[in-house]
Parts: sequence; C-alpha cells; structure tokens
Amino acid sequence: PPTSKSMKQPSKAEARAPEEYPVPDPKDATTPDKWVKRHPAMVRLTGKHPFNVEPPLPLLMAHGHSTPASIHYVRNHGKVPVAYAGESDILKIEREWRVALPAGHGVASTAALSLADFRKLPFVERPVLLVCAGNRRKEQNMIKRTIGFNWGAAGLGMSTWGGCHLADVLAAHGVSTDPATWDDGRHVCFRGPVKELPAGADGSYGTSVPLRYAMDKSNDVMVCWEQNGRRLQADHGFPVRIIIPGFIGGRMIKWLSEISVSDACSDNHYHFKDNRVLPVNVTPEQAEAEGWWFKPDYIINELGINSAISRPGHGEVLDLAGCGETYDVKGYAYSGGGRKIIRVEVTLDGGQSWHLVEDGNVTHPPNTPTAAGKYWGWCHWTITVPTADLLKAENVACRAWDSAMNTQPKELTWNVMGMLNNPWFTVVKHFECAEGGARLAFEHPTLAGQATGGWMTPEARRRSGAVRTAETQYKEAMRD
Repeated sequence: PPTSKSMKQPSKAEARAPEEYPVPDPKDATTPDKWVKRHPAMVRLTGKHPFNVEPPLPLLMAHGHSTPASIHYVRNHGKVPVAYAGESDILKIEREWRVALPAGHGVASTAALSLADFRKLPFVERPVLLVCAGNRRKEQNMIKRTIGFNWGAAGLGMSTWGGCHLADVLAAHGVSTDPATWDDGRHVCFRGPVKELPAGADGSYGTSVPLRYAMDKSNDVMVCWEQNGRRLQADHGFPVRIIIPGFIGGRMIKWLSEISVSDACSDNHYHFKDNRVLPVNVTPEQAEAEGWWFKPDYIINELGINSAISRPGHGEVLDLAGCGETYDVKGYAYSGGGRKIIRVEVTLDGGQSWHLVEDGNVTHPPNTPTAAGKYWGWCHWTITVPTADLLKAENVACRAWDSAMNTQPKELTWNVMGMLNNPWFTVVKHFECAEGGARLAFEHPTLAGQATGGWMTPEARRRSGAVRTAETQYKEAMRD
C-alpha cells in the first residue's frame, strides 16, 4: 500500500486532467459508444455499458473547485444519443439542433429553438456542484441490496456551467414575468431525445420543476451549452442541457430536446420511476403494486446534506517513525437548495467528542455565494489533529451542518433505491507492526463499483473496529 509520502497530491499543473480526453477508451470498443473520448481512470460502475462512472476520489479532490469534464462523474441510461466523428459534425449539430417549445400555458406560439436562439439571450455562468442522488449508495448495498448500482463517494463534480437562464427563454416566448402569475400549478417539463431509452411511452428521459422555481432567476435554472468555458462533451449532454443548481443530477436533462409548460408535472416514466426515497420497509414489489412511485411526497429534488473524508485515503499508511506530531484530515461537504455549509466536525472517538473545522480551513468555489446569497457548490475542509490522538482512535468520522441546521445521522437509513445516503463518513484505522516499525493503515467504508475492499464489506466489517449500533449489527447478520 502507498505510504503517506506517496499520497501527496501532485502539483496543480501535474494534476489537471483535460476537458476532453484525446482518444476513446479501448474498454468501449465493442459498445455503441466506441467513438466517445473517455478518461481511462474513471471507475466503471455498471460494466462496459452503459457508461456510469465516477473518478477515483483522490483524483477528484486534487482538482479542487474545478472538475474537468473528462473526470466529472457520468450517469447514462443508454448510449450517447448525439454522435459525431469530428469538428465538421460538431458544427453541423450546433447549427441544426432544435429544442421544441410547444405553445400553451403561457407560451405564445410553438417554436423550434436553435443554439443561436439561446445565445441571443443574456449569458450567465455559475460554478455548480452536480451530485448523483445515488452518491455513497454502495454503503447501503452492503447492508441490504437496493435496486441501484454501487456509487462510491465520488459521484459528484464541481464545474462552471455557462448558458442562459431558462426564465429568459420562457419570457421571450410569452410566459409572464409577474410573480403573481406563477402559483397556478403550472410546471416546466424537459425531456431528452425520443427513443433514447427502452422504457416509457416515447423512450425519452424527462422530468419537470414548478413554474415558479424556473422563473425565479435567483434559482439559476439554466439552459447550458458550456462546461468550464468549453462546449459540452458527449457524455455531458452536447449540444445543450439543463442545469438546476442545488438539485440532484437526475433533474438536469442532457441532450435537451423539448421544453414545455404544462398544467401538471411531467408524466415521463423516469420522472416517477427514478429518484425517489421511499419508506424503509417498501420493497420493489410493493412499490409497483401499491403505487408508491406516484406518491409526490417521496420525490427527490433538492440535494440533502453530506460529507466525506478524502484524507486519510483508503489504503493510506502512516509510518509512525517518520510522521510529524500532527496530521491533516481532509474532505468535502455539500448541501442542497443553495444552503451554506456552516460547519464541519470530525470525531476520533465515535461521536463522544467533536473537533470543529475552523472557518479559515473551509474553502468554497470562486464567486460564492451568488448575488442572491446561494451556495451552489461544495466546500473543501481541512482539520489538523494530533498524531497521538489519531493513534488512540478506532476510527475517524466526519459530519457537516448547513444553514438550516440540517446535519448527518450516525447510521444510514436504507431505502429501496439507495438514494441520498448520508450517515457520518467513517474511516477505520488499523494499527500494524511491520519490519520498519509501527504504522497506521486506513480503510474507507467501500470502494466504488465492483472493486473489493472497505470495512463495510462482509469479510472486513468484523475486524473494522467501526462503531455500529445493535440495529446495524442485526441488519448485517440478516444480510449475511
């Protein structure tokens, strides 16, 4: 395993991954996406195809508050539906792509919007954290299998997105800008290409947000054609997509094909059959038979609060003979709805006491908050602890708090989709005696995808030393 010295992050210049990886990944050679340029370091969560990936956590964190497109997590339900071979194809798509805007419910007349039409509107650019609702799901799958695949703790990315406000698009086509008109039950619906996916009436992926939310520019709902100052990459929705800061990634339609205003929420298959947190006792069979998917109380829009530890990393080894008197614990934290992370705490004794991360050791992305006071990004944090305290600890855990005083629970709450998993992030410490002397070895809860390792796996949890309640121990025993 790597030593603490080998875990040192590379310099900024060395660490920066490209926005577009120069060549396709050979792993895609036999898939419909064989033409797509992809970074080979990305961890594949669903085999070769479709492309559902996250970066290794150290690689993500090394890029600070600017995640390049090539290492930004991807959630694809099928093949990339907008294909191109080179620059001439790209320019042709940019000229010919149209987003349908049907008339009705405030839209004055039917329109087919081009990229040039969107570019006529005021340009806006926002640093926004995108997070899959399944981030950290593998921890839930170690307790009881959900219907979702194994996201680790890097199912998120922090990029700068450029485009125009959706409110400006709608206003330009007749939708009233008077807030008094926005509360009549209307929704703005979005969908991607038809026949993209096997399920649903037309095979599209679609969802919606209330009209008031879309029209309020402080929410920064955007139609975007840039990521980090460059055109969108294939996996991220080229040529145009929706960005809704503070919401889960599943509401941000890629390869945007239609915007419509409706008197009800979207009736798209994926609006109902995805991105829900159902009660803990509901099984997949019950969800279908008893109509749980259609109960509005269980839909996920805003992100929940979450945090994770990146240092010590999984497999990191700290040589006690050569280390200093202190050690820097590092990680990230985020919340939804534009709420600020107001504090992060670290415990070395299972929650009996907490070390508070000082304000000066919490960093937010540039241009944060927005003029409306919204925090659309994550924060990175560092806390220095005495190495002697680390030596005595069984584990290291973190939790965050946001401006609404939301915080993370000690234990996870299982749900059938395994979404919004956010218990304390716990890294287990092992004391080892080696030829070179005593050392500490660290173990994260899980590793993303099919990778083995982590203290929550059946083979590791009994030696982990992690603090687990009687309820958790019972669940683990039943699972095994």
